[in-house]
Amino acid sequence: MEEKTGSVDNRPMLNLYPDSVGGDMEAFYKVFDQEGFSGAFSAVYLLPSIYHSDLDRGFSVIDYDLEKKYKTTGILEKIQGKGIYLKLDFVLNHASVQSPQFQDLLEKGKSSEYKDFFIDWNEFWQGCGGMTKEGYILPEKQYLDKMFFRKPGLPLLMVEFADGSRAPYWNTFYQEIREGEDYHSRYLGQMDLNIRAKKVWDFYRETLEKLSGYGAKIIRLDAFAYAPKTPGAKNFLNEPDTWELLEKVKELTLEYDMSLLPEIHASYEEKRYEMIAQKGYLTYDFFLPGLVIDAIEQQDGSFLSKWAKEQMAKGIRSVNMLGCHDGIPVLDLKGLLPKKRIDGLIQLLVERGGYVKDLHGDKNVYYQVNTTYYNALEKRDAALLLARAIQLFMPGKPQVWYLDLFAGENDYAAVKAAGPGGHKEINRTNLSAEDVEERLRAEVVVKQLEMLRFRNTFPAFGFGARLSVKCSKSGMYFIWEQSEYSAELEVDFKGLTFVMRGEGTKGEAIFLMEG
Repeated sequence: MEEKTGSVDNRPMLNLYPDSVGGDMEAFYKVFDQEGFSGAFSAVYLLPSIYHSDLDRGFSVIDYDLEKKYKTTGILEKIQGKGIYLKLDFVLNHASVQSPQFQDLLEKGKSSEYKDFFIDWNEFWQGCGGMTKEGYILPEKQYLDKMFFRKPGLPLLMVEFADGSRAPYWNTFYQEIREGEDYHSRYLGQMDLNIRAKKVWDFYRETLEKLSGYGAKIIRLDAFAYAPKTPGAKNFLNEPDTWELLEKVKELTLEYDMSLLPEIHASYEEKRYEMIAQKGYLTYDFFLPGLVIDAIEQQDGSFLSKWAKEQMAKGIRSVNMLGCHDGIPVLDLKGLLPKKRIDGLIQLLVERGGYVKDLHGDKNVYYQVNTTYYNALEKRDAALLLARAIQLFMPGKPQVWYLDLFAGENDYAAVKAAGPGGHKEINRTNLSAEDVEERLRAEVVVKQLEMLRFRNTFPAFGFGARLSVKCSKSGMYFIWEQSEYSAELEVDFKGLTFVMRGEGTKGEAIFLMEG
């Protein structure tokens, strides 16, 4: 496999919003000096509310300039001064309706220099359907039957310009029309970009340069699989268009020390993860969250073992996780776990307080369950510690959701306050400085940080290290070896216990933890 992952290591990475810990980045920065926290992470993944945005807690990007409070304090430079590098988001498929490009289009209509920056629905579907009385083309059934939809109805927004004229534009994700507002503030939503337009590629180039200037070493490519569009195609992960898009984006990063991490959810049986890895990119291990819970509940690590061995055999370099801002993936497990076990896992997570997220209401297409990982494990400290130990010994770069680290519980008040569609807020609770100080004294947090420091600093780990995995009747055994160092993990699912060891070049004991 061609090496394209740059200088990225496989040491632990903390994942959070800029205001998740202590209310702002300054408070979060101070946490790194807290006893027990220092030395636990090599990287930080900051979610995109660090940019100017208006929806979906950052993923509807207005522009990629930093919010003023982060820019003026130089906080990103301070974090990197501690030897910690950054992972940041770049949303390839869409931009906010409040973006300067779309606002210019609203004001000037077809005379705007950005008239081709977004996708005119009627121009795209010209000759492929009939015009409706509402003023948009309805594609013929042969086209619609092949398309993948992320929401009910056609993915378009009928836009009214300043002069009163109207035209439909492609809109894959969120949209809202507020009556009584002028054309500047009437719309909320995320408008799809036209990747055939030169100005879009100028925008891509400028954005990557900006992210490199912030110090980003990993760029997560959000919604990249929706960007290439062709009449008659699924318009999700079109081939070969999607891979051509990724290669063109990669070419823009060659002058920077960056690794691209394309983000996509697809079932195991589709092998999309493998295709991404074969093309030399980092890939997400969206299988691990469900596999770990299944292994603990079924007292059976055979599927975990199979997945670990596949990654090592095929040279797959992944970012793995337990929880994240989006919940626990279940769509991805299809073809890796038996359907009966997937269905049982979903039922279990819902019984423990999680919310099922289906694809636009289709109960036959499960997607994810929104819950904290702590709740998913029935709020058992021993289970959370065991899950974290397994994550740290599985292949890949461990990504740790801040709320999991602090054993956070489901936030039903936040879900209720968010209203319809607010299910994801269950796992996004902001912690005050006092919350953090208190939780840093909890044994379940102290032990996680201790094993994270071991994983972050011990020489046995690395993308090039040797990993052996064995599975017993109700347990697992992992051993990492590199430069004559070794790290071992023995797991007992039945007792929810583990032993983690680190040995030096002469076989001397350097680290020992029993959980």
